[in-house]
Amino acid sequence: MIKIIFAVLFMLTCCSVSRAKDNGQWENTDPIVKKWYQNLMQPPPWTASSCCGEADAYWCDDYYARDKKSYCKITDDRDDKPLGRPHLDVGTEIEIPDSRLKFDQGNPTGHAIVFLGGAGSYIPGRPVFCYVQNSGS
Repeated sequence: MIKIIFAVLFMLTCCSVSRAKDNGQWENTDPIVKKWYQNLMQPPPWTASSCCGEADAYWCDDYYARDKKSYCKITDDRDDKPLGRPHLDVGTEIEIPDSRLKFDQGNPTGHAIVFLGGAGSYIPGRPVFCYVQNSGS
């Protein structure tokens, strides 16, 4: 039980209100995509926690398995500054825990997306909040 409480507190700290708010990054976003980002919740047992927002989201279309683990490689070449997020190089490999795969809320973005917690540059082991495959809906 203490591990669950610690995990929830850690995720809330990593996904602070200031990072999840609209700092203008939504101005040119399709309203359907904006609503999807804002309403996307983490998979069970963290369903009371948001996947966070666009500042934590990276296109990660190159998804594969190796040694019974799931991975994706960052394919996001968008400018990070307007999105308010730390930079990740294209090709950065992210391990996706099975417990972070989302299938229940579709994905209207046209890209598979990984939501990462923590601040600053990517450090291996940075928590994955959600991974949503491209469903086209």
